[in-house]
Amino acid sequence: MVGLTASDVPPTMAVKIFSAGVAACVADVITFPLDTAKVRLQIQGECQTTRAVRYKGVLGTITTLAKTEGPGKLYSGLPAGLQRQISFPSLRIGLCDTVQEFFTTGKETSLGSKVSAGLTTGGVAVFTGQPTEVVKVRLQAQSHLHGPKPRYTGTYNAYRIIATTEGLTGLWKGTTPNLTRNVIINCTELVTYDLMKAALVKNKLLADDVPCHFVSAVIAGFCTTVLSSPVDVVKTRFVNSPPSVPNCSMTMLTKEGPSAFFKGFVPSFWRLGSWNVIMFVCFEQLKRELMKSRQTVDCAT
Repeated sequence: MVGLTASDVPPTMAVKIFSAGVAACVADVITFPLDTAKVRLQIQGECQTTRAVRYKGVLGTITTLAKTEGPGKLYSGLPAGLQRQISFPSLRIGLCDTVQEFFTTGKETSLGSKVSAGLTTGGVAVFTGQPTEVVKVRLQAQSHLHGPKPRYTGTYNAYRIIATTEGLTGLWKGTTPNLTRNVIINCTELVTYDLMKAALVKNKLLADDVPCHFVSAVIAGFCTTVLSSPVDVVKTRFVNSPPSVPNCSMTMLTKEGPSAFFKGFVPSFWRLGSWNVIMFVCFEQLKRELMKSRQTVDCAT
């Protein structure tokens, strides 16, 4: 009797969570400068002062940041970003299939069950990791050019100051817009990726390997960026400033026009698209290798 290959054996929840966490951290380290550029472009126009630095385009923003504030500023908030990646993707991707099985009534997984799984795991991930999102955005947004002393000197200093000055609820500031954003991202990203991968494999256009994962991830990244950009800009503005979400949205609309909701779209796609490619390719390969190792150990024993 021929044994099952690693690709035939369904990975365990532990393998999925571990693989998703590691892959997300690798993707975050590589694409973090793009995320910082996205945040700076999104908050541009929030504070109209003559001293404010104007950013133009993705590469222009990255170059300006590196010249005016130093290359290290591109990675400001990275520790919080990695903490966020451990909690967000590992939960939403690692648990998604398990939750999906709960919502599945028949033998085949329906689109409805995929969306329901995305909604559930996305919500759980946001409530768990919101403090890391708040700290990451605050550190990425602050600039020493606007004052002699920054609000926060580092990741853990930011956690402490926010908790002491704004209360513990300050660490969960922006949960509503971030929940909306993550529900959109989770459903669009995971569902589009799964559907594209399944279609490519089913129609024998590509085998279930790196090229297939690459194409599926790019398409998923573009669709996700288009749908999530408006709420992503509102979330970033809200987390970084005092007004309520509706007021923040109306202020943007009246003062900057509808295009303000798509500020930072290009770096957002660059970041989300490249992040998706790195994360999903690493996730699929790491998951496969871990299952091979497990099979080897099982055979040896």
